[in-house]
Amino acid sequence: MDVLRVDYKAPDAAEVFARSLRETGFGVLYNHPINQLLIDEVYEEWKDFFASENKFNYLFNRETQDGYFPPSVSERAVGFAKKDLKEFFQYYTWGRFPSELSDATKKLQRQLAGLAQQLLIWIESQLPAEIRSELSMPLSEMISSSEQTQLRILHYPPLEGQEPRGAVRAAAHGDINLLTVLVGATTNGLQVQDAEGLWHDVPCDRDSIAVNIGDMLEMATQGHFKSTLHRVINPENAENTSRLSMPLFLHPRPEVFLTNTCRAGDFLRQRLLAIGVL
Repeated sequence: MDVLRVDYKAPDAAEVFARSLRETGFGVLYNHPINQLLIDEVYEEWKDFFASENKFNYLFNRETQDGYFPPSVSERAVGFAKKDLKEFFQYYTWGRFPSELSDATKKLQRQLAGLAQQLLIWIESQLPAEIRSELSMPLSEMISSSEQTQLRILHYPPLEGQEPRGAVRAAAHGDINLLTVLVGATTNGLQVQDAEGLWHDVPCDRDSIAVNIGDMLEMATQGHFKSTLHRVINPENAENTSRLSMPLFLHPRPEVFLTNTCRAGDFLRQRLLAIGVL
């Protein structure tokens, strides 16, 4: 299975991107419009944040889901008893944000959201006409003025040997949202599962952006684009270092119908309850 490398500026970019999503659930963009120096700056700021005790001043709000999530309350993938080995900060445009940081993260969030909207237009253009006609509204309009889209800054600490047996950095899971847009992580580790159950590495070059399908997009497109299981494996030996990644989870407004009977807000709440963070 090959996750296709897509030249964002190529004439056939939309077609190649959609084909990769259809075949693997992932597509990896190069030559994309996101400022690389901005990405590097944001990573450096959050590296310092996670190393500081100041992070505990921003503990998450269980109802609104914004703020800092320590390892003790990290997510648990559906079907897994152990929590993931990670900590993270969940940023919404309306939510709390560390006063110690610059506005670089907010700027990056805006750039990624703009890119994500364009990708939804690409995806819709590649849908069969009969499926496109049954969408409750155009995909790009589902996210218009949405306050549910979030930028998550993840930190996977080095393993110390005292972790619970069987715990991993991120157990196999599918994403809840429409699309996930992930700038190149600081180290490898992301893998995707194929139809035979085999795992494959997803490229995470510094200048790449990986994009994957979430469950909501699978529902909205009647399974034409399928959400794919992925995970972050534990490092070994020399690779046992901190790992930072920054996915943008693109969510529709809560009242948007994904199917004739299921609204996005109801589906999101069900999934948050299932993974133990709500």
